[in-house]
Amino acid sequence: QVQLVESGGGLVQPGGSLRLSCAVSGSRGSIVSINTMGWYRQAPGKQRDLVATIRSSGSTDYADSVKGRFTISRDNAKNTVYLQMNSLKPEDTAVYYCKVQVVTSRYFEVWGQGTLVTVSS
Repeated sequence: QVQLVESGGGLVQPGGSLRLSCAVSGSRGSIVSINTMGWYRQAPGKQRDLVATIRSSGSTDYADSVKGRFTISRDNAKNTVYLQMNSLKPEDTAVYYCKVQVVTSRYFEVWGQGTLVTVSS
């Protein structure tokens, strides 16, 4: 079945950078297409909010709070979406979740397991 494997989270000081990765795992040839890919985050006691999305066309959208600091990108050959996070702030601390729209024999929206990003000095 289709699953998402996230990596790249960790502890970083304010002003530092991290790069998150989310790889779509599936049987060879089973994935017909991967459409919109995105990142969401959820801080303790708060709602899960959109961080950034990237469409198959390459078009991107960002939350206002991360514009100019975060960059979402994708590598279609690797079925992977990335989130480059620069100039990190303590308020960026959250569990980051990847969500991907996948088409196999059916359409799926799949969530990753989450990766914790902690920004603290």
